[in-house]
Amino acid sequence: MAQVTVRQLAEVVGASAERLLTQMKEAGLPHTESEEAVSDEDKQTLLAYLKRSHGETTEAPKRITLKRKTISTLKSSSSQGKKTVAVEVRKKRTYVKRDPSELEAEVRAAKEHAAEELPADEDLAEIGVAAEAAEVETVEAPVEQEVAAEAPVVEPEPEFVPEPEPEEDEDEDIDPANMDPEVLRQRAARRRQKKEAEEAAARKVALEARQREEAERKKSEEEARVAKAEKAQETLKRPKRLHEAPREPEREQSPRKKKHGRLDRAEPLGRGKHRGHNLSLSDLDRAESGVGRRGGRKKLKAAHSEHGKHGFEMPTERKTIEVQLPEAISVGDLAQQMAVKASVVIKELMKLGVMATINQMLDQDTAALVVEELGHYVRLVSADAIEESLVETLAQTTDEGTLESRAPVVTVMGHVDHGKTSLLDYIRKSHVASGEAGGITQHIGAYHVDTGHGMISFLDTPGHAAFTAMRARGARSTDIVILVVAADDGVMPQTEEAVQHARAAGVPLIVAVNKMDKEGADPDRVKNELAAKDVIPEEWGGDTQFVPVSAHTGQGIEELLEAVLLQAELLELQAPRDVPAQGIVIESRLDKGRGSVASLLVQSGTLRAGDIVLAGLQYGRVRAMLDENGQPISEAGPSIPVEILGLDGTPDAGDPFAVVESEKRAREIADFRQEKSRNTKLARQQAAKLDNMFESMSAGERKTLNVVVKADVRGSLEAIQSSLLDLGNDEVQVNIVSGGVGGIAETDVNLAITSGSVVFGFNVRADNAARKLVENEGVDLRYYNVIYDLIDDVKQALSGMLAPEMREEILGIAEVRDVFRSPKFGQIAGCMVIEGTVYRSRPIRVLRDNVVIYEGELESLRRFKDDASEVRNGMECGIGVKNYTDVKVGDQIEVYEVKEIARTL
Repeated sequence: MAQVTVRQLAEVVGASAERLLTQMKEAGLPHTESEEAVSDEDKQTLLAYLKRSHGETTEAPKRITLKRKTISTLKSSSSQGKKTVAVEVRKKRTYVKRDPSELEAEVRAAKEHAAEELPADEDLAEIGVAAEAAEVETVEAPVEQEVAAEAPVVEPEPEFVPEPEPEEDEDEDIDPANMDPEVLRQRAARRRQKKEAEEAAARKVALEARQREEAERKKSEEEARVAKAEKAQETLKRPKRLHEAPREPEREQSPRKKKHGRLDRAEPLGRGKHRGHNLSLSDLDRAESGVGRRGGRKKLKAAHSEHGKHGFEMPTERKTIEVQLPEAISVGDLAQQMAVKASVVIKELMKLGVMATINQMLDQDTAALVVEELGHYVRLVSADAIEESLVETLAQTTDEGTLESRAPVVTVMGHVDHGKTSLLDYIRKSHVASGEAGGITQHIGAYHVDTGHGMISFLDTPGHAAFTAMRARGARSTDIVILVVAADDGVMPQTEEAVQHARAAGVPLIVAVNKMDKEGADPDRVKNELAAKDVIPEEWGGDTQFVPVSAHTGQGIEELLEAVLLQAELLELQAPRDVPAQGIVIESRLDKGRGSVASLLVQSGTLRAGDIVLAGLQYGRVRAMLDENGQPISEAGPSIPVEILGLDGTPDAGDPFAVVESEKRAREIADFRQEKSRNTKLARQQAAKLDNMFESMSAGERKTLNVVVKADVRGSLEAIQSSLLDLGNDEVQVNIVSGGVGGIAETDVNLAITSGSVVFGFNVRADNAARKLVENEGVDLRYYNVIYDLIDDVKQALSGMLAPEMREEILGIAEVRDVFRSPKFGQIAGCMVIEGTVYRSRPIRVLRDNVVIYEGELESLRRFKDDASEVRNGMECGIGVKNYTDVKVGDQIEVYEVKEIARTL
């Protein structure tokens, strides 16, 4: 048997390596490490010590009983159906080791019996050989020991020993015919015993010689095998495939028959009886474990390989992992990083008092506690690491560029209908305002103009209150703000808001006092009102330029452009041109023929056709690039607004964009942003559901108007959604089921049918399939091109959903002057109407000392002897109160009615 290590021997006997080393030390063995080899002699020494320590002798057991139980199933058919019966078969076999003296006595008796039947001079060599073989081949049952079994003893082949010449007997001269038969039998027995003793001595000597030769041969083979294995371990790596493993040296074939279940690695196994291909792991496992072979499952051997150690060693220590924790991580991802099942993480969370599912997001602190409880290390990482790397890359790229002067970006802001777009029309020599719906700008427009003094890029923002976010974006993405104020109207709410946005962005202001051609123009009023808002003109000692202009006549336009360029020179605007482009998304929309169209403002670098653009949550390759007039261009430098085609979606207005080096990097960052946005939205929805639940529990259920909104551009959609969400109160609210950019499709109508929503289309229309579905299902579909009309209609719808206000109105008061009884009506109160009019068909209250003591209705109202429907102020009447008989003198009877008053937002 090959040598094994202390650790492998401990695994076989089912004990720890430390305990086995302690026992080997007590047995006098020199082993101190678990990787040291254990020879067969060491095993015998350890086995002898263990037997002595347990009070056992070295003799083998005399009687061994083996029990075996097998269970099989028997299927039988009957009238009640098929039945399966479990059949249990128990076998019991006992092995007994006979005493050599008893065995010798039986053999002697058999010889004597044979001597009576056979002639005395017959050759008895065969009988002696059989007896010797019986002694050698005594059956011994295998017994489980605390250590590995002893090495098998080589069984010698029976050798023929020539029968020695019989010695002359002392009574040889006596004639056997004259001798007694009993004496003859005794003489034959003595000769036989003498011959057997001589044969046994010869066989013993031959057996000892063969054993010594076998021991020396096995020792030399073992030393050679160990040396070769150590050399292979030092010079070779572990083979990648099983058939590349080094083969063991060919051993000398033993003359005895091979035992079943033993794997000979020097010969290839066969499929069935023969196999010609290489070994596989399944072959080795099946051969080592004995599965599938006749005789049942063999005991696992200590050493699976004949050339030293295992190819694979099971880990003895628990492996600790460094887990990277972002700001939020799901339970499934956390379990995957720690290489455990999700149920293990959920169990630890339950111990911490947190009920979670496999997809639930965990914060960084909770995840760190779980990781530490499971015995791993925590390394906190920022969730925005990929974003930070992008920012670092873009900043490094920008620093490498050469700064050049660039054109200023000017945003025109102001109140509704103060002439912002008309002013730009005159500068651009176009007529944009006449083409706008209702004469109102609905989204940001971007233009660049080559003046006689230089190029200027303009951004025109809407002035309606709903477009607050647009004006804020315009202020953030600009260098100079032109505040347009009508000279005949003065400062209005959106004017103040524009001033606040400009200050928040730290952008200088230039005030254009428009409509100077009108008769009621009063520029001093504008200066006074703006001065009250801390916008001080230069002539008053401030730092703000005021330029009177007229968009119709062109008055002051040149002065306004000069003021803009002067302010730009003071700002010393610069940007690199020879670097990848960066900027901001002005607007985006979905074109039916061209796909996603995004309006971009390049703030630094140069944007070229074919670049990979990352804009917010979207990315794509620039397939085409157009200017504000729709003409194709090949590149755009700093401060130039352009339209691009090729993004995979419509980015949000105000999102930054940048050119990245590869589509793979852009996709990676876009996916990360989408996942983060999705998690944030999910957390917000869960919080909103809880808030709504608590609100509904405390203040009753709120009525909801579900709407589906589709708009032409992203900025208008954002403005509409924010305006609709601002509507409502504690009783009614607007729920935006879906919002998107582009035409109304059939899927939008189906969503509206499912959720019971109203569909609003802002500057978009429904396609044919959607229109047919709307007609068939009766969905409320409305088109708008002015944001005023949409918001007013929704406000009216919400007002109709409000519960009417119930208001009481006192109609008249009658004072009780006397009480008398009527045989027909019972107790009657004689009253004087002191206020208003008392009506018979209205509800009443009975007041005593100005305290209500009864509420009900009148049973009768009479004026003298006639019934009356009403009695006016200053007149007497008799009043009978229904189901009330405790009216007293001095009480007041109050007649009132309840009116429903419609409420509005």
